[in-house]
Amino acid sequence: MTRKFWKRTEPLTRTEPDHTKPDHTELARLLPPPSAPPMPLDRQLLFEEHLLNEIRTHAPAPAPAATKRPVRRVLLIALPVTAAALTAVLAVGALTNGVGEPRTGAASVEAPVVPVEEGSALQLVSTVQQIAAAVSTQPTPEPKPGQYIYVKSKVSFLSFSHNGDTDESRTWVQPLHQREVWRTPDALKGWLDEPGYQAEGGITLDSDGPHSKPVNGQDVPGAPLRHSYDWLKAQPTDPDALLKVIYTTVSGPRDRDQQAFETIRAIVNEQLVPAQSAAALYRAAAKVPGVIVVQNSQDAVGRTGLALARLDVQNGERIELVFDRTTFTYLGSRGIQVKQVNDIKPGTVTERTAVLERAVVDAQKERPAPGTTA
Repeated sequence: MTRKFWKRTEPLTRTEPDHTKPDHTELARLLPPPSAPPMPLDRQLLFEEHLLNEIRTHAPAPAPAATKRPVRRVLLIALPVTAAALTAVLAVGALTNGVGEPRTGAASVEAPVVPVEEGSALQLVSTVQQIAAAVSTQPTPEPKPGQYIYVKSKVSFLSFSHNGDTDESRTWVQPLHQREVWRTPDALKGWLDEPGYQAEGGITLDSDGPHSKPVNGQDVPGAPLRHSYDWLKAQPTDPDALLKVIYTTVSGPRDRDQQAFETIRAIVNEQLVPAQSAAALYRAAAKVPGVIVVQNSQDAVGRTGLALARLDVQNGERIELVFDRTTFTYLGSRGIQVKQVNDIKPGTVTERTAVLERAVVDAQKERPAPGTTA
C-alpha cells in the first residue's frame, strides 16, 4: 500500500548564491509536516519494481550539447526522508502523470468498503495450532538449483499522491489484476510479469540485471535475499528462534512488531515455504504483540476465511492474513482501514491479494502444467 507521498516541484532560491553551505531555512520551508510512516517491505519492493521499469522504458533522451536553457530545479520530498522513502516517491511519480493522477493505462476504481469486524486474541493460540498442524503435513515441492519458484496472484493496492504545486490530493485503487513472479531458490535470478503495471512482457528481477545493485543486503529490484527459499529453509523451525531472526531483519522508525508481522506476510505471499517453515512462521506470527484473530475475512478473489491480523497504530490500517477455515490453507491478504487517516475512511479495503498458484518450473516465464501447483 502507498502511504502519503509528497511531490514538491519548486525552485530553490537564495538572496545570495552560496554553493558551499546548505540553506536550512529554505529546506525547512519546503518540507511538509510529517504524517505517514514509511511503507511496508512488500509495498516498497513493488514500487522499486515500478521505478526500475520506468527507468528502463521512459528514460529521457539527452539534450543536445548546443542547447542551453534555464533549468528548473526539482525537489522530490518524502517523509521520513530515507532512501527507501525517496525510492517510493520516485516510483509514485512514475505511476502518475505528475499531477497526482494515474498514468495512462493504469486505471483506477472505487475502493471497496466493508464492515470492520473487531477481532479478538481469545482464540489466537488454538487457531494458530490448527493452522500450523494443517500446513506442516501439506506436501511442498522442493526446487533444485537453476529451477524457478513460480507464484501467480491477483492483487490490488491503494495509492495516494499529493501535488505540491496545486495542493491537490488524489486517492485511487488499482483494478484487481494478475501478477506472476519467477525466482530462483537463492533469489539471484527472477522475472516479474504484471500487465498494465510493468513493461509489456515483464521485467527482470535478476540481481545482476540492468540498474540492479545490492542495497543493505537486498537487490533492487527483487526479493530480499534474506527472505529467499534457501534463506528460509536454513532458518530454525522453532517459532521463538525464528521470530528473533525476523526481528533482526527489520529497522527504521516504524513499529518493529508491525514490521515483523508484515515481513511474515511478505514471505508467505510470494514464496514457496517448506511445510515445517510455514508452521513455524505462523506460530511466530502469533507471538508478535497485538496479533488477533478475525473470524470473517476475504481475499482478493472473494474466497472467505478467518485471519490472523494486526493493526498498525501509526496509520490505522489492519493487515489480515486470510486462511481457509476448513483446510487452513493460506489464501492471501487484505488491508482494511480501521481508523480514519487523511481521506481514507474506516472500512476501506486498502489492499487485496490472492495466491492462485505456486509451483516449481524449469525456466523463467515457464508456467506450470495443470495439476502441478502446490
